[in-house]
Amino acid sequence: MRVVGAGVGRTGTLSLKAALEQLLGGRCYHMLETFGRPDDLPVWEAAALGRPPDWREFLAEYDAAVDWPASAFWRELAEAFPDAIVLLSTRSSTDAWWKSATNTIFDRMREGQPDEDHPMAEVHQAQRSMVRAMLAQRFTADVQDEAAAKAAYETHNAAVRATIPPERLVEWQPGDGWEPICAVLGLAVPDTPFPQANSTDEFREMVGLDPLER
Repeated sequence: MRVVGAGVGRTGTLSLKAALEQLLGGRCYHMLETFGRPDDLPVWEAAALGRPPDWREFLAEYDAAVDWPASAFWRELAEAFPDAIVLLSTRSSTDAWWKSATNTIFDRMREGQPDEDHPMAEVHQAQRSMVRAMLAQRFTADVQDEAAAKAAYETHNAAVRATIPPERLVEWQPGDGWEPICAVLGLAVPDTPFPQANSTDEFREMVGLDPLER
């Protein structure tokens, strides 16, 4: 693995997934991977509860990992892959992150249990269980509380900055484009636009949430 993503969800991680797969020519783990790999969900949940896998074996097919759940285990992944850079993606402000997260991920979590007749009902239920365990153990159990969630976001980012040596850490925000990532990886900057994916509106449409009022 060449890139360990330490940024939490809603920090441009799906755009980063597409960008890293283009740059590295391999696969990048992201929460979306769990839809096609449902057997991963109990592994992540067990890790959140203190029973981690062999990380190098578990993620052997991937050249990078971004987004939750991987970013919740940035310490362990940085240790398991000592030659990888650590990519901390953030938003322009804590308020900007909260607005995006509460209108997408956390709004999705406020919904009731998935319809048992839905073809993906078991996967959705397993995802909910994993995400709740991960957040409770690795972020905050009270993600619906604005103050608690914001404090957890700031604590998470501060811990990454305090732990990872500066020469190994790359900070990135949506809008920064290719340059910071390419520079540390020693790769040429592509002549194509940086991918842009998973806006708030796109997320809400994807998971069946009502459009936000304008």
